[in-house]
Amino acid sequence: MSVRRLAEDQFQPAAFAFNQENTAWAEKTIKKYPEGRQQSAIIPLMMRAQEQDGWVTKAAIEKIADMLDMAYIRALEVATFYTQFQLHPVGSRAHIQVCGTTPCMLRGAEGLVKVCKSRIADHALERNAEGTLSWEEVECQGACVNAPMVVIGKDTYEDLTPERLEEIIDAFVAGKGSEVQTGPQIDRVFSAPEGGLTSLLDSPATKTKKKAGAKVAAETVVLPPSEAAKPVSSDAETNPALKSPADGKTALPAEHPKAAPAKEDNTAVGDKAE
Repeated sequence: MSVRRLAEDQFQPAAFAFNQENTAWAEKTIKKYPEGRQQSAIIPLMMRAQEQDGWVTKAAIEKIADMLDMAYIRALEVATFYTQFQLHPVGSRAHIQVCGTTPCMLRGAEGLVKVCKSRIADHALERNAEGTLSWEEVECQGACVNAPMVVIGKDTYEDLTPERLEEIIDAFVAGKGSEVQTGPQIDRVFSAPEGGLTSLLDSPATKTKKKAGAKVAAETVVLPPSEAAKPVSSDAETNPALKSPADGKTALPAEHPKAAPAKEDNTAVGDKAE
């Protein structure tokens, strides 16, 4: 396992505080947890601290620990365990996470990494000269069908080519990252097949008409009364007249198909023989 440590002291700010909006959000979030269990709010609070400052600082960890009445070491354990927490400064405009797991690798993730190295920095988790961009390679981000892809903040950018990633980087460099289309970067919706649908080709109007017709048909159908009833059984075990377990095996009624045939009475024959 990799060892994750906090950034060096030269990068650490002297203090941390949530802004007014995030303070109100944090207080509301903590109240969602039962009394004595408020420490469970540590992950959402750390994520909000990261969204506010771009990364999780030592001061932020200690501040959140104080808010939740936790020992600093317990909060530090959480921050260093989960890799979604950035423990070092990242780009102020964009931190690009390139998925390098098998599907993305097979579809060209290595080309995306080369773009990040040439446009941002030679090594992962290093910032560019202006401090506005950084990058790293990460494991699966859950968009395998649209590989290769990257994550920037909370947004995914899928079906990428090296050329398209360069255009996205240019937009963030110019401060126009919010204008970039998220999701698939080709002509498809979500995870629909490349080139368009190959099945379920009904137009929306046809689907609406079919649904309306099905609704009318359902409303006009008159269902016959149900003839369902409790099945009839002649088994002694289910006979309601039997109130308690019998001492021995219960004899079946003579008319029952499984009843044993009656034995012949040979007394009279014996009397005649004598």
